[in-house]
Amino acid sequence: MAARDFVTAWNRLDRELVRRALSVRSPRVSELPRRAAVALVLTEAPLGVEVLLIRRATRAGDPWSGQMALPGGHHAEADGALLETALREAAEEVGVDLRQSGELLGQLDDVLPGNAAVAVSPFVFAVESRPVLTPRSEEVDAVVWASLGALARGESRIEHELRMERQVLRFPAFQLGEHVVWGMTYRVLLALIERVRETLRLDSLEAGDSRG
Repeated sequence: MAARDFVTAWNRLDRELVRRALSVRSPRVSELPRRAAVALVLTEAPLGVEVLLIRRATRAGDPWSGQMALPGGHHAEADGALLETALREAAEEVGVDLRQSGELLGQLDDVLPGNAAVAVSPFVFAVESRPVLTPRSEEVDAVVWASLGALARGESRIEHELRMERQVLRFPAFQLGEHVVWGMTYRVLLALIERVRETLRLDSLEAGDSRG
């Protein structure tokens, strides 16, 4: 398919395309005992598909303190399935009831963040329209809707520098105004984009990036 079809895929939320991309194979699930789940929430907007992101509050002991993230958190025994963790955390953190207003499109491969010994399962949802959201947890200090089309086209790609003591580490990232999406959240968003690209039989975003 032409690249134009990939752009068209993000001009409106083609739920069946996303569902098909996520159903090509079963998600790869880690065997780590510590588990967590996040909700990747998509919706249609006047300028194309948007994805819900949060900025985590700066808190001691939080390995993702101050970072852009997806609603989610650690699995609780009372949750049962990891899907329930994603649903619960989305309600607790930003007040969106995905049981009532969301449609589950599928699940991505588990992600293993580099700064915590936990496996994170991303679940992809669609909502009819952008709900009014407010941070409802002391762990969240901002809610952001970002253009997934812009991310998919590579318009927001940057190299993020992280200074640690005498080291300067560089990571691929997305620049969203004042916000930078990197690390685990970047990898989850890129995984969704790549699954759709694979379904449309297009080259990967990273393969076509001359910046390396």
